[in-house]
Amino acid sequence: MCKRRTADSMIRRIIKMILRAPAVPLITVDPYFSVWSDTDRLNEGTTVHWTGKPNTIVGLLTIDGKDYRFMGEKHGEPMTQTGLDITALTSEYTFEAAGVRLKAKFFTPLFPDSLAIMTRPVSYLALSTESTDGTAHTMKVKIIASEELCINLKGELEVETSTEEFDGINAVRIGSKSQPVLGRKGDDLRIDWGYFYLAAKDAKVDSKKCEECGMTVITLEKDIADEALIAFAYDDIYSIEYFGEKLKSVWNKDGKTIETAISEAFGDYEQLAEKAVELDDKLLLDSVKAGGEKYSDMLRLAFRQAIAAHKAVLDKDGELLFISKECFSNGCAATVDVSYPSIPMFLIYNPELVLGMMRPIFRFAESDAWAFDFAPHDVGTYPLVNGQVYGGNALDYQMPVEECGNMLVMTAAYSVASGDFSYAEKHFDTLVNWTRYLTDNGADPANQLCTDDFAGHLAHNCNLSLKAISGIAGMGIICEKLGRSDMSASYFDSARKLSINWLLRAQNGDGSYRLAFDRKGTYSMKYNVVWDKLFGTKLIPHEVFDGETWANRRHFGKYGMPLDNRKTYTKSDWLVWTATLCSDKAEFESYVEPLWEAYNSMPTRVPMTDWYDTVTSAKVGFQHRSVIGGLFIKLMEFYGTVRVYK
Repeated sequence: MCKRRTADSMIRRIIKMILRAPAVPLITVDPYFSVWSDTDRLNEGTTVHWTGKPNTIVGLLTIDGKDYRFMGEKHGEPMTQTGLDITALTSEYTFEAAGVRLKAKFFTPLFPDSLAIMTRPVSYLALSTESTDGTAHTMKVKIIASEELCINLKGELEVETSTEEFDGINAVRIGSKSQPVLGRKGDDLRIDWGYFYLAAKDAKVDSKKCEECGMTVITLEKDIADEALIAFAYDDIYSIEYFGEKLKSVWNKDGKTIETAISEAFGDYEQLAEKAVELDDKLLLDSVKAGGEKYSDMLRLAFRQAIAAHKAVLDKDGELLFISKECFSNGCAATVDVSYPSIPMFLIYNPELVLGMMRPIFRFAESDAWAFDFAPHDVGTYPLVNGQVYGGNALDYQMPVEECGNMLVMTAAYSVASGDFSYAEKHFDTLVNWTRYLTDNGADPANQLCTDDFAGHLAHNCNLSLKAISGIAGMGIICEKLGRSDMSASYFDSARKLSINWLLRAQNGDGSYRLAFDRKGTYSMKYNVVWDKLFGTKLIPHEVFDGETWANRRHFGKYGMPLDNRKTYTKSDWLVWTATLCSDKAEFESYVEPLWEAYNSMPTRVPMTDWYDTVTSAKVGFQHRSVIGGLFIKLMEFYGTVRVYK
């Protein structure tokens, strides 16, 4: 295994994550290939899919002929878990039993700057052992994986298994007999096509019917002296249906087989393990500088989730599509107001992924199927990306200001971060139409849906008006960079006038600003104005940020600031965006530390939620959503990723 030692690595080991993760990522490839632990100890509960349904994998270490369990339930005697260290890309457990110490590191190489590796559906379990009693031991590792990895629910479809040997690797696979590829869509669903693989070098692989659990299981056994490397892989054959066409992912775009992918993964392990340390070292050090140690903990936990809530595929022209799934918020695919909060992480690590989020929206919006002069909400229900499904395309159920503002900000932010404004130029007419919609309707939004309508529809929404201003300013940036100076000046003039109007109408008179223009004495998070600070457009005076962030403090619950005055719940992404308006690091930390405490004590043991109660820390809804990438916004400010004006 990787033996890398650097000064940064030493710092990383000193500043280990102390956050008790609500759930621990084990295998995190995409919305279907997803395995988590929702217990404090890996061997005290069944491993689960992000949806909470069982995705049973059991891990046993046989020591001198006796089975000890390090993962899952019911088999063997449990080892004593003595440690857990979570980094951006790894979750490493430490166990002890019978004079042996075992380290079990789960590693999915989700490197955003290497799409071939990021999309390769192979995840690792690296095991290492050492004697703690000074004597030699005979050891063997055994992994048992159930049919739940390849069908929606156990017993729902008949499965079949087979074994393979290639390049010195022994593998066993399991999949449904019927193979209904891309046969259904929805939220609380797991995959029921393709094949799950267990693989290792010099291993014994098999399958059997488990009478006790009533499932078919596949097994892998391997002798272990000091170290062993096991691969979990999934060949989904086709990943996404895109306007009627079935698409493959990036890793297999040229016909690469899963066997080749697994073989390459074994060959790449040492290099990728070292790269994972380097990525985590940089993330740790920079995020601590930007926002403190507790902020850093949350980014490291969010990293894999934010990526694995997407599927990356290539369209027929070879262009990247990065399709999000709305996890437990209705299952929509490529949703604009899910992409918008997620982009800070991807703007930092690979802006091309943000472009991959936007391509489906522009294609659909510019087609005859979309009848409106504003931006759509989504392009389907995962994994079928064939056109908007939200609201049945009825006007009353659209989010016009919300999505126009989101798309304009996203386009501007992508263009600045990448230095490439050609995509904005390609879709310039569409952007002009959306900007016109905001200038006509954004000053005082009508009673319409927005992304934060949990407590009901709201007219005269002050934060939504700020989104319109940010979107218009984003178009001003685009026009300036494309050499359209007259249009740029006009858009910035409109944004300034709207800003002045906003300041006059939204103020409460005590340094704070209202939830709605007609509701004096109310409050809400004004997270949409953060782009004024990030772009450097200076439409809103900085003292306004200061007054608002200080006034917000009186509304804090034990676990942070509520979204607005109507309920005690909040959104973690918007909380960090609001905190980024703070004038210094100490103030920022005071905003986000309650969020850290919420995750640390959260009774709902699921992948990071972004919607929880500030009084109890309990999840209200949503889990495993890509929006958690929005937590990276303070780090993005630290890097100056989208800074245009000083």
